[in-house]
Amino acid sequence: MNLLRKSRWMFLALLLSLVPASSFAGVLISVGFAPPVLPVYVQPECPQPGWMWTPGYWGYGDDGYYWVPGAWVPAPYEGALWTPPYWGWSGGLYVFHGGYWGPHVGYYGGVNYGFGYGGIGFVGGAWRGGIFAYNTAVVHVGVGPGWGGNRVYVDRTIVERNTIVNNNRVSFNGGPGGINHQATPEERSAMQERHVGATSVQQQHMQAARSDKSFYAKNNGGHPQTMAAARPMGFNNNNHGAQSNVRPQQQNSFNNNHNTNGGGQSRPQYQNQPSRQPQYQQPHGNPQQPRNESRPAPQQSRSQPQREEKAPKEPKEHK
Repeated sequence: MNLLRKSRWMFLALLLSLVPASSFAGVLISVGFAPPVLPVYVQPECPQPGWMWTPGYWGYGDDGYYWVPGAWVPAPYEGALWTPPYWGWSGGLYVFHGGYWGPHVGYYGGVNYGFGYGGIGFVGGAWRGGIFAYNTAVVHVGVGPGWGGNRVYVDRTIVERNTIVNNNRVSFNGGPGGINHQATPEERSAMQERHVGATSVQQQHMQAARSDKSFYAKNNGGHPQTMAAARPMGFNNNNHGAQSNVRPQQQNSFNNNHNTNGGGQSRPQYQNQPSRQPQYQQPHGNPQQPRNESRPAPQQSRSQPQREEKAPKEPKEHK
């Protein structure tokens, strides 16, 4: 028994040494079964210029996998771009790689989160002369004087070049049924840059989801009631802390040939429902299919994770 325990610790130490330092924030989380598929949701409108979109993802807590809603958040500094977290397969376990801020977007497993995070880099906007400009081909921003001029642009070509088709909405890289995408030279270079971890606002948002049992897959069957928010949960800025949450029943799809800034969409059309303004929804795929690096049959995760799994399948957290 002691030998087995020692072997497991040695394996996890080796696994930790293989994970880039920029991909986690001091804690290694490994799980013996795959995270649920990514839910489909609409993107709320950006609440104010300069905020950045952080896509939703599956975290892991006391009761298994839980959903962290996508949200617009303030950038920590000028020029900062967010690399989202992802789950990767290594040594028979699913290992969590935390997100980070940096001058370029690094590797996030090729997972297509939508809204500019198509699996490779970020195409939802760019910093231009100290101003963050939004690519309204894939992100939903406001209207009015504050969103004119150099604040918005439309570039569909870059979206097509950096999209990995993920029709099955697989949420992890590698392993049985996982996304098959290795880091590009550009992604590897970005991974070696100086990074900043999730901000206190993001951490508060994550903790709010982790402490709410309704976000856990075992309780919602992989379909959380709140999938995205205009502002991070618990955030309060000049008494504007009330959030505009996106729930499944509010997911009125939009006509991809129209958006608030006049930019069309290259993504496949969804069923339209009456709405006063377009809703931005994650794509199920791309009609031109520029890349297809997902394996044909993703592993189905358990809707109610079993906490009684024995080694080496039992989830572990190691500081």
